Amino acid sequence: MKIQVLVRLKNGVLDPQGKAVEKSALKMGFEGFKNFRIGKIIEFESNLPKNKAIEEAKKLADKLLSNPVIESYEVKVEE
Repeated sequence: MKIQVLVRLKNGVLDPQGKAVEKSALKMGFEGFKNFRIGKIIEFESNLPKNKAIEEAKKLADKLLSNPVIESYEVKVEE
């Protein structure tokens, strides 16, 4: 099965990349969008049973894939 971990900055954390995208979008004439937040998607595969894979992926996200002080994450499983 395929696992995706979506990592985002927590609300209230300054996002300079998001601000840069917003500023550039405005300069390019895209005026209908605002509050850009930049995150990342990490994809990998697992052959563990689904519940065990989710549990282990969350541990991996806590210890390696995210910075829990400033980021939150979401684990998605695609079978």
